[in-house]
Amino acid sequence: MWQELLKVMRTIDDRIVHELNTTVPTASFAGKIDASQTCKQLYESLREAHASRDRVIKNCIAQTSSVVKQLREEREKNLDDLTLLKQLRKEQTKLKWMQSELNVEEVVNDRSWKVFNERCRIHFKPPKNE
Repeated sequence: MWQELLKVMRTIDDRIVHELNTTVPTASFAGKIDASQTCKQLYESLREAHASRDRVIKNCIAQTSSVVKQLREEREKNLDDLTLLKQLRKEQTKLKWMQSELNVEEVVNDRSWKVFNERCRIHFKPPKNE
């Protein structure tokens, strides 16, 4: 379910090339569309999407880390409980997977910003503080 949520949240990044091709005009159509406004809106959408996904992933990591810590403490008190060990390993695997999603997120974000900058750099300059 978590993967499906991330997939939906990454829709804007998956479709950025199409979005730019359909909304940012080529030189021959430059007078018909306000490319600077379009690029600004896309910029804001990308920023919000990236920040939102970052928050979701980091919150999940924090919650799962807390569960792992609690299970470790319980495990230290009861070394013979195999069910507890199984649960701990399952949560540790989930935690590693979530942490790897941060790396995936970095790649997705970099790709999106690269494409954005290639098409919008002459139409829109992002604020300096970001």
